[in-house]
Amino acid sequence: MAYTTIDDPTLNFRMKMFSGTGSAHAETFDETDTSMQPDMVWIKNRSTTGNHGIWDSVRGATKQIYPSQTYGESTAANSMTAFNSNGFSVGTDGDQNGSGNNIAAWAWKAGGASAASNSNGSISSSVSANTTSGFSMVLWTGSGANATIGHGLGVVPKMIIVKNRTDSVDWQVYHQGIGNDGALFLNATNGKDGGSFYWNDTTPTTSVFSVGTYNGTNGSSDNMVAYCFADVKGYAKAGSYVGTGADVFIHTGFNVGWLLVKNASATNGWLLIDVKRSADNPQGKYLYANAATTEGTVSYGEFFSNGFGWKNTSSVAVNKSGDTFIYYAIAESPFVNSNGVPTNGR
Repeated sequence: MAYTTIDDPTLNFRMKMFSGTGSAHAETFDETDTSMQPDMVWIKNRSTTGNHGIWDSVRGATKQIYPSQTYGESTAANSMTAFNSNGFSVGTDGDQNGSGNNIAAWAWKAGGASAASNSNGSISSSVSANTTSGFSMVLWTGSGANATIGHGLGVVPKMIIVKNRTDSVDWQVYHQGIGNDGALFLNATNGKDGGSFYWNDTTPTTSVFSVGTYNGTNGSSDNMVAYCFADVKGYAKAGSYVGTGADVFIHTGFNVGWLLVKNASATNGWLLIDVKRSADNPQGKYLYANAATTEGTVSYGEFFSNGFGWKNTSSVAVNKSGDTFIYYAIAESPFVNSNGVPTNGR
């Protein structure tokens, strides 16, 4: 069996750093050897205190939700305006296109804008799934009661991010590193909050994930969306580790390109680092996914050919001794490609 099925991660995930113009325009991904039409785009203005925003092709361009806020879905004609064959278009809104500002965009390929009806769960869902890269977008109408929802991946998702699109309520995060008896909140700094009302104390299966009675995961008659992420060898991993308070290395099995980390034991934000903003070690430039803050810089992050690490730090954000940390990482390149050839480390 090949080490990985994905030799080129850019077929499924792209990063784009650009300078805002203040005028509506299209942004094209830097990789020109092959195109990728995105289905989900996450944008943050690195220079200002504007909100993070997420758009996806099933809900439609201009339909924005904010990872750094509790707000429900809103329509903004001048936000992200189109999903293009090798990029996306932005309008005049300063959070996505402020003149002279440094903007970060991260983009995922799912299964296209035409979601398929899925009846695997007790509630029917609409699913756009990329089974190769382990990513799906799921829409359903909440029931307010314990239920199951089809996710379309064919394997068990290890991280699920849910937002009630109708109500102003926290984003709910399931992660295999904290189990099925509680949740984290993408828009907040809280550690794990326990309760069966999030996921009905039930681990996802290869066909469905479970939701409880809570408004944030299954609001009665509310429009819900979930972004589901599975592990793919050599490409993506949702894992956990225990902080050491000193140097630590976390094995992923690929050359890390994008990383989201959260202390699940203590109060601290969701640290987001990528190689587009910090091309070399130390991986210094970071944003907090939960906060509308400007970009910051640290000196202790390191990405390797087979994982990532933190050097000489006991930071509560990434390596406080004894605390549990969860992460989701995407490859810049696999450690070994499908032909058995190792890739270069950084």
